[in-house]
Amino acid sequence: MKAADHAATLETAPHPEYPPNMAETDQPDLMTAEKTDPVLAAVRRVWGYDSLRPMQRSAIDAAIEHRDCLTVLPTGGGKSLCYQVPPLVTGLATIVISPLIALMRDQVRGLELNGYPAAAIHSGVELDDARDILRRLTLGELNLLLVAPERAVNPGFKSFLASLADAGRLGAIAVDEAHCISQWGHDFRPEYRRLAELREVTPKVAMQAFTATATPRVREDIARQLGLREPEVLVGTFDRPNLTYRVRARRNPAEQAAEAVRNHQRAGDGGGTIVYCLSRKDTEWLAEGLTKLGINAEPYHAGLNEKTRRDIEHRFSNESLDVVVATVAFGMGIDRSNVRLVVHATMPKSIEAYQQETGRAGRDGEPAECLLLYSPTDATRWERLIRMNNAEMGADDEATEAQLGLVREMRRLVSSMGCRHRMLSEHFGQTYTPPAGMHSCGACDVCLGETEIERDAKRIGQIILSAVARTGQRYGAAHITDIVRGADTEKIRSTGHDRLTVHGMLKDHRKAAIASYIDQLVTAEALERVVDGHFETLRFGPRGVAVMKGEEEVPLARPVGTGSARSERRRRDRVTDAAPMSFDEKQLFEKLRGVRRDIAVEQSIPPYMVFSDATLRELVRVRPDSLNAMLAVKGVGQAKLDAFGDTFLTALRNG
Repeated sequence: MKAADHAATLETAPHPEYPPNMAETDQPDLMTAEKTDPVLAAVRRVWGYDSLRPMQRSAIDAAIEHRDCLTVLPTGGGKSLCYQVPPLVTGLATIVISPLIALMRDQVRGLELNGYPAAAIHSGVELDDARDILRRLTLGELNLLLVAPERAVNPGFKSFLASLADAGRLGAIAVDEAHCISQWGHDFRPEYRRLAELREVTPKVAMQAFTATATPRVREDIARQLGLREPEVLVGTFDRPNLTYRVRARRNPAEQAAEAVRNHQRAGDGGGTIVYCLSRKDTEWLAEGLTKLGINAEPYHAGLNEKTRRDIEHRFSNESLDVVVATVAFGMGIDRSNVRLVVHATMPKSIEAYQQETGRAGRDGEPAECLLLYSPTDATRWERLIRMNNAEMGADDEATEAQLGLVREMRRLVSSMGCRHRMLSEHFGQTYTPPAGMHSCGACDVCLGETEIERDAKRIGQIILSAVARTGQRYGAAHITDIVRGADTEKIRSTGHDRLTVHGMLKDHRKAAIASYIDQLVTAEALERVVDGHFETLRFGPRGVAVMKGEEEVPLARPVGTGSARSERRRRDRVTDAAPMSFDEKQLFEKLRGVRRDIAVEQSIPPYMVFSDATLRELVRVRPDSLNAMLAVKGVGQAKLDAFGDTFLTALRNG
């Protein structure tokens, strides 16, 4: 693999899903650039944006120049533009492999609204319609086709691709969610392994791979499995500065989620909420619990019939439903650019999954919150599910251990009391730099001062380590927790551990708190987890003896409460550089949202497909007084100007 691994920042140019105030202003003059640069001309004409991020531009150039490329950009970082732009420049077709039907439908609708002909083929498309799509693709009537992976490797479709390539009509094959091909990734899908067959039938066609989250090991595996030829590897910045990460001990998830939703409602965010659950049953009871607390919420999972799922997707994207409680498998298939809150009712199975799922929040660049409700039993539950599923699939031990390792990394993230933004960046091999003028991220529970320092940390650490030592370093965290809390169980009595001096010494501490302390001691290398088959035990780490003897101290903390109004103001002021809207501007903004909603209902499309919240805010700020002036607003392309310009200008003039 090439060493051309660009780690350039993503904050040097705006994108449809980030606010314009995050961009630098040293871009080339638009009129001059469009005369000499067909890429910028296409982006301006179709999407209404006058610049690209460096990673986007490099990926687009690779496709235009028929070179293989692997691009890693976070959710909301503009991956789709990288494969949508080249056909507009080359006039050649791009085939996009995408696993999520709902997102395929939304992407096609959004492109058509921009005046960009596109289509999708998946299980919901009738055979005659699919044939017509392939006919139009052959004739050059459309140049972008999204296809589900299982359809792409169908013998008939592979034969069609080969003929399209032989006719000189196929410009590139783009594989979205490419991490699904790697057994080292968090979302391995066996059907993705067959995508290498597409290279065999179209050997001269460039292949691009795209993913929102991939460690160096996964990136290497993607390139190898797809057979990429000396690919250019483009890696954007993983940090999402507009997101605030919070971890809370899970007590009553319905009440905790409802409180977070109400906080955003009181702030007037006007956005949506996605609550992720591990199982269908969890989505049902949590949605019911939220409803009883006065929050209109719907469960969303594979057990619902197609009509019900489509109805929920439609209502959520059209902003008539603001809270969806979904399983992870289906929650990634619903889209809305102004999601202001993502709640995990249980710990995700990996940091990669967490990064991708929280990435659904704040895709328009506005501030958003990611709340994780954690219990120490979450990791055990995931490990049991992974072993059971892998046994049923016949997965080898190496793949199983890799997935279990991802669970343990996620557990370390949630149990650590370090900056969440820094830890996420470093997990993906990147150095984290706080915002200018700040010493911390100012956008996580730790850096916002929402964690309570344990004043008795030295003594607590000594007691826990002493319990591990006195039991021969042969037991797991649950048993050690029972000992120090003074539990009276059959296992405690039969082992004689009720007679240990440390038995009951932390009886006033909650089980969840002690489990968190153990996790923090592991993170600090005072303890280590040893996995042997299905069992996990604790033993001393490099610092264990010194901490037990009191020669060293590991600071311990626990998350408490929710963000204060002051910390929220600090977060919003940092992310949104422009001055906050005045009362009159807020009123006009809400009026424009109403206009957008009316258009969306009339055209049966989600409101964000008309204009994003970021574009509406700029319309309020700029107050264009003509169609020409409105075209200069980021997010306003020619097709949308023709369709909606007069309506919004009237609203602005009467505002």
